[in-house]
Amino acid sequence: MPEKYVIGVDFGTDSVRSVLVNAMNGEEICSSVFYYPRWKEGLFCNASLNQFRQHPLDHLEGLETTIKDCVQKAGAAITENIAGISVDTTGSTPVAVNANGTPLSLLPEFENDPNAMFILWKDHTSTMEAEAINVHAEKFPVNYLKYVGGIYSSEWFWAKLLHILRTDKHLGKNIFSFIEHCDWIPFVLTGGTDALQIKHGVCSAGHKTLWAAEFGGLPPNDFFATLDPLLDGFTKRLFTETFTADKPAGIISKEWANKLSLPENVVIGIGAFDCHIGAVGGQIEPYYLSRIVGTSTCDIMVAPADEMKGKLVKGICGQVDGSVIPGMIGMEAGQSAFGDAYAWFKNLLCWPLIHIADEKQREQISNAVINSLTNAAAELPLSENDVLAIDWLNGRRTPDASQQLKAAFIDLNLGSNAPQLYKALVEATCFGSKAIVDRFIEEGIAVKGIIALGGVAKKSTYVMQVMANILERPIRIHRSEQTCALGAAMFAATAAGIYSKVEDAMQAMGRGFEKTVVPDPSVSAYYRNRYIKYKSLGNYIEQTT
Repeated sequence: MPEKYVIGVDFGTDSVRSVLVNAMNGEEICSSVFYYPRWKEGLFCNASLNQFRQHPLDHLEGLETTIKDCVQKAGAAITENIAGISVDTTGSTPVAVNANGTPLSLLPEFENDPNAMFILWKDHTSTMEAEAINVHAEKFPVNYLKYVGGIYSSEWFWAKLLHILRTDKHLGKNIFSFIEHCDWIPFVLTGGTDALQIKHGVCSAGHKTLWAAEFGGLPPNDFFATLDPLLDGFTKRLFTETFTADKPAGIISKEWANKLSLPENVVIGIGAFDCHIGAVGGQIEPYYLSRIVGTSTCDIMVAPADEMKGKLVKGICGQVDGSVIPGMIGMEAGQSAFGDAYAWFKNLLCWPLIHIADEKQREQISNAVINSLTNAAAELPLSENDVLAIDWLNGRRTPDASQQLKAAFIDLNLGSNAPQLYKALVEATCFGSKAIVDRFIEEGIAVKGIIALGGVAKKSTYVMQVMANILERPIRIHRSEQTCALGAAMFAATAAGIYSKVEDAMQAMGRGFEKTVVPDPSVSAYYRNRYIKYKSLGNYIEQTT
């Protein structure tokens, strides 16, 4: 029997990466990365308004470029044995589509309208709409927010849709439906032409769209129509049935098979969010918190469904049966800014570089800043009076979502310098991580261990050591550079029938762990005291916001 191969496609915030993998053992044959050109130029975005949009052409061009590149690198003998493709994307990242399932930004009339673009996960333009949903939900005898932690976020589907409908009447009249990125890509690859036929993953549906089996699907039309008449009847154009990511969305269309030089029998898997897929790529275990640490963090935990009966964890981003591994409850938490917080500080310090004409020189200096800050911060002595920070530069995702909250620094004086502020920022992001771990424990969910994945986890020894010290727990760092893409490949192998369940694919294709970061007990008392101050400052900010 010839070896079988699969492709995992990971749509990140800045780029898309495709990885071609041997489905028998998880060996990476080749990979390819495409950076979104329109996003890189900052088109359709306004950071001061927390508006972050992406053009679907960035995604389509990236999908085609990276897969074709992998196919060319792999050669014909491997390509003819490619059995499946699965994708993960950021989320909640929805887009307005017409009845054919075509994003309105792909039509000439709306090609430059930011509201017709994919509304990225970190877009917070809909805070008012999220608050309206939270207030409205209290009026109903059924708690439709019970499976999303009890608080609806401006980062999610319904708040974003309502904001677009309220603020862009012309576009609103042309919206047939609203589709998550992770559901749209499989629809495209399978040649879909009817928005009503899109297969929706339970991952996006349960965590962001308020779908639950207990409700018989989405909340009833009355819930949305009484929130705002603009939503009246919208659920009819969405979905009732959902699918786990181990199931096929269909077979690749002839058009895309020809475009990508792939066999015409390639299975396309159901899509899901990057953090949920990445947790599988990182070989998640029950009650181990899997932390995808990048621009933000997304924290995933799984627990057997029968052990979660009667348990509802408040203030997280949802708990959904099968959103990670079928048969288990997937729980999601996270931080709205992690690596983004460090990038903000770097950009702040690098502002004078705009006066340097040589672009290469600017880039070299800019790239050296974080390394220099990290080395200097790691050498600083620990003192009770050190600068303290709050990490809510992009609001707070969990525990208890509130995108209106702001970050802060205190205990500054004329002697405060950049490494001290950077140290405070690193500690703050790790204190935010501890708040998440504490919330799970407070809600009766054991946290048996920590698994770290993603760019920051792989690249920053200093940050991960501080995190281990603050959590007072060992952190296992996964070996794979591409856990999200590898996880997508595992699901592709399962959807294509190579494995009967994703746990088998995870066992066969997993790459293991490269190291464990062990906490330093000599600094535990310092960080415990600092954490108390962090919580006190955070409470003050929250009460005065």
